[in-house]
Amino acid sequence: MTMPENKITVYNTLTRSNDLLVIPNGKINLFVCGQTVYDDAHLGHAKAYINYDIIVRWLRYSGYTVNYIQSITDVDDKIIKRSHERNMSPEELSNLYMQRLTEDMEKLGVTKNVDKYIKSHDYIDEIKLQIQLLIDKGYAYELEGDIYYDVAKFPDYTKLSGMKLDELEKHRIEPKPGKKHEYDFALWKAAKPGEPLWRITLNLNGKQKVFEGRPGWHIEDTAMTHAIFGDTYDIHGGARELIFPHHSNEIAQAEAAFGVKPFVRYWIHAGTLNVGKDKMSKSLHNFVTIRQALEKYDPETIRLMVARTQYTKDIDYKENMLEETASLLNFLRSSMSMLYNAAETNDDDSASELQEVTAFLEKEFTEAMNDNFNTPLALTKLHSAIEDFRKIAETNSALNGAAKNNAVSKVVALSSVIGIFEDGKYKRAIGSEERKLIEERDRLRKGKKYEEADMIRNQLLDKYSLKIEDSKYGTLWYYTN
Repeated sequence: MTMPENKITVYNTLTRSNDLLVIPNGKINLFVCGQTVYDDAHLGHAKAYINYDIIVRWLRYSGYTVNYIQSITDVDDKIIKRSHERNMSPEELSNLYMQRLTEDMEKLGVTKNVDKYIKSHDYIDEIKLQIQLLIDKGYAYELEGDIYYDVAKFPDYTKLSGMKLDELEKHRIEPKPGKKHEYDFALWKAAKPGEPLWRITLNLNGKQKVFEGRPGWHIEDTAMTHAIFGDTYDIHGGARELIFPHHSNEIAQAEAAFGVKPFVRYWIHAGTLNVGKDKMSKSLHNFVTIRQALEKYDPETIRLMVARTQYTKDIDYKENMLEETASLLNFLRSSMSMLYNAAETNDDDSASELQEVTAFLEKEFTEAMNDNFNTPLALTKLHSAIEDFRKIAETNSALNGAAKNNAVSKVVALSSVIGIFEDGKYKRAIGSEERKLIEERDRLRKGKKYEEADMIRNQLLDKYSLKIEDSKYGTLWYYTN
């Protein structure tokens, strides 16, 4: 295959530096920790999955072949607790919310770019194999039907988090009397009454013993990815809060069990979506579900809101954020409409201008995305170019057809990385009667005749289904049906 030419750098949590992405065969295996399906996903989840969707889109745009796998945690303490509250089985509850998550992700344009969603409990045999390897190599021990990982046996345990061992006790530690160390974590959890369980047979000290229970959370991901990718793979993504303990535990398990380092070459972590000082979460009741947001805003607005912040950064979410983003998107759409629907000519009067803006956009957008997927900078370049195209369309009675179509194609191609302009709304041209009324409304507003201007606004909506919006980007318009 032809090797990609783009030189992409990514912030690698493992090395704490911006590293050049080096993939000798151009084929990337990428895994992202996915949803625990016990309730509807909220905008904080949307941020993470849109972040990684944009990364995958850019990698593929740049010429890489990406095998993108995302996990689904389908049995968990939260799922069990919620299923009891709902008088459902854990399987029924997880299947319900897995389906609803899939619907949400389809609307946000994420699902089509994930090669496979994998459920943790389809990999019980692989989990058993890895636990047995850890027992055989002296990294795991039994305690009252549980199997724990002995963290002290793995010297590199803190290499991802950068923490010292004595700092670990301040974080999420699984309490259980009798553990060798407070920070040892469960590979297998003994069954409790009313919980789903599996039976595995393990060899301890030369004797076969049956364990009834379920896997620990951390072992699921390493067993699944090893089954799919092998001992080592390229990129692991997830929320920053997973660095410790989840991702630290994954490294400890995989590198100890399979004896190959590194388990993952590039660890990339996304920031969170916060409300005030707190992360948006179910437990704090400060969330907006994706479904609630989609009742008021279209999917491209949500994608654009997320892309306005670089994936590694947190978003400080406020109620007006989607509304303001919707205005920006409507400006971009209406400006693109002017370019797309401009009359065409064979004359070269506008060709050089269009070609210059198009070439500059491609160069600047590419440089931004190659720099650790800097979407806010890429969007700035896209916004500026679309404004320039709009001005060219406004000042020319007709545009050079070839140059115009090339400009439109390039904008659409680059915008598809972000996930905007995919709905084709920019293709609908504004009618001549509607345009005359908009111009008349602008004249009335400049003359401070606001009541008459509002009458025209209402006329446009009632007669033509054309909504007029006054924003910091100017007068925007879009059809409502």
